[in-house]
Amino acid sequence: MTTKRKTHTAAFKAQVALAAIKGDRTINQVASQYDVHPTLIHAWKKHLLAGAEAVFASGVKPPGPPDDKTDELYAQIGRLKVELDWVKKNLPPSVEARRALIEDDHPALSIRRQCALVGLNRSTRYYDPVPESAANLRLMRLIDEQYTRCPFYGSRRIAAWLAGQGHEVNRKRVQRLLRIMGLEAICPRPKWSTGPAHKVYPYLLRGVSIDRINQVWSADITYVPLPSGFMYLAATIDWFSRSVIAWRLSNTLDGSFCQDMLDEALGRGTPEVFNTDQGVQFTAGGWIDRVEAAGVKVSMDGRGRCLDNVFVERLWRTVKYEDVYLWGYESVSELTRGLRSYFAFYNGQRLHQSLDYQTPAAVYEGKSEG
Repeated sequence: MTTKRKTHTAAFKAQVALAAIKGDRTINQVASQYDVHPTLIHAWKKHLLAGAEAVFASGVKPPGPPDDKTDELYAQIGRLKVELDWVKKNLPPSVEARRALIEDDHPALSIRRQCALVGLNRSTRYYDPVPESAANLRLMRLIDEQYTRCPFYGSRRIAAWLAGQGHEVNRKRVQRLLRIMGLEAICPRPKWSTGPAHKVYPYLLRGVSIDRINQVWSADITYVPLPSGFMYLAATIDWFSRSVIAWRLSNTLDGSFCQDMLDEALGRGTPEVFNTDQGVQFTAGGWIDRVEAAGVKVSMDGRGRCLDNVFVERLWRTVKYEDVYLWGYESVSELTRGLRSYFAFYNGQRLHQSLDYQTPAAVYEGKSEG
């Protein structure tokens, strides 16, 4: 018995990607509504965001006179070859992302040719992976709680801890779930001979006394579990006042929601130094260019050094124990409303011992006025 191959039109892909971009549901919920695997939705959303920028960046030139265009055509062929080589070098590394680029109903390009262009084996084009199960979502919730308590736990310790809780899970399964959640153990690591592809900025805050607002800001991302899936939460915090300057939720781990958060934060003030970890969202050219254009120095944590960004790590513990785990939000809309209410409480009413029992807003706004 043969399985009927699924084909999706460009209009359908755009519809699903727009639903994901709206951000009012988890990716699992969108996948269930449209009967599409979450991995495809991640890729379609990323593809649409990248294509939307190109629409406004490119211009259309009026046609020239109807003369001999041989030289022009040869020039176009050469340019297209250069562009094709560039595209192939910058294709997404994952098979899932490349598979999402294939259009089954393309009028000019066959499936075979499209697979060749994106460097994809044709046989993998029709592989339909299984979405995350309810059991995996429960395990991810437990892993998130334990990681929040012990961020230095790696896959071995988490697997052993889960076994102690009555969940016999092998290490490979734990490693896969950690990758989906965007988590890794915080601990010193050896320096490998091959460095990362992005530019590594130095950590500028070692031994620096933090004595004023807007001296140092930090940003980070954390995983937030929901019964129907999960979301990612990003926040920017001022080190001196502990004030949360801006925050954003997203159903995918792309860089667009971080850029939105950054724009909002820089609209409220300008730090002297902006410190982040070396995650892809914070090493991307768009993030770095925006920070440097504002006249802010870029600082990056060392690999596996939890204390380099300790204030935002403490923020995640506070948010999860005092709000997320306490209320157990059922939907994205509930989570959004709850976090909006909690961050207003955190900034404006929650007393901090390290601030002599003042609120972050009182310190941040008071220092600004003074």
